[in-house]
Amino acid sequence: MRVLILGGAGMVGRKLVGRLIADGLSAGTISELILHDVVAAAKPEASFPVTGLVGNLADPDEARKLAKLKPDIIFHLAAIVSGEAEQNFVKGWDINARGTWWFLEALREETEASEQAYCPKLVFTSSIAVFGAPFPDKITDEFLTAPQTSYGAQKAMTELLVNDYSRKGFIDGVSIRLPTICVRPGKPNLAASSFFSGIIREPLNGQEAILPVPDTVRHWHASPRSAVGFLVHAANMDTSALGARRALNMPGVSCTVAEQIDALRVIAGSDAVKLIRREPNDAIMNIVKTWAQDFAPERALALGFSAETSFDQIIKIYISEEQPGS
Repeated sequence: MRVLILGGAGMVGRKLVGRLIADGLSAGTISELILHDVVAAAKPEASFPVTGLVGNLADPDEARKLAKLKPDIIFHLAAIVSGEAEQNFVKGWDINARGTWWFLEALREETEASEQAYCPKLVFTSSIAVFGAPFPDKITDEFLTAPQTSYGAQKAMTELLVNDYSRKGFIDGVSIRLPTICVRPGKPNLAASSFFSGIIREPLNGQEAILPVPDTVRHWHASPRSAVGFLVHAANMDTSALGARRALNMPGVSCTVAEQIDALRVIAGSDAVKLIRREPNDAIMNIVKTWAQDFAPERALALGFSAETSFDQIIKIYISEEQPGS
């Protein structure tokens, strides 16, 4: 079974690679793992070949090249993050929407031209940004998608493509709407949500963190460990249980910024909390206020997806995986 990871050099991609090497997939034995990104991905030792490819998915020729590899399972993680997609309109649509459309078209061409039955399973990482205000207290599986950012619109459009290409039998797709993944290791990125990780990660590393929104902001979170778990579970699951609705709200933890900070205080002490500096940013707040705050992801839970149940757990996972021995 050939597995392709689009966005294999990113944080979640790297963690997914580690999980696949350690545990494999119950859907089948991995014969080759292909890592594709705009930069070279690290190629760790594995019991199966690991191939690294560099290219831009927004290039139709690159999409065709990848489709001709006929991967059996595709994890689509490649994206321009929310803040950058809002700042650079053309780049966001090229990468987050047009690039995926080119790739789906290339897969369709391979499916139709193949002498043997070919229908790859595709797991697409969508986002809770597909929803827009006004929100109910909790978003259920019946709530409409009405994004209020370019990033959310790009994700929502791709969900529709995944649905339709699956309906026609060109792919066997599922879209998983990720919560904000927190606490992300490494340096801040251009995502508008980056500060949710920063106000935990930087103080734990003895560094100052900037908080651009009020303490009252509530949001939906899951750890990188859970994100990888979502991806693997989606790849292994029987998608017939989804019917025609192939997008799922993933489980997570709803909490305010104040509750995040309280959890940090309990785990790391008041000195860590003192490293958080409040610096309001209207541009970030204007994006954040369009995001959902809480969910009732009953379909995903019934299908076996799971995540943390408290923000304390999320912090402890970061410490155990990124600060071992601390």
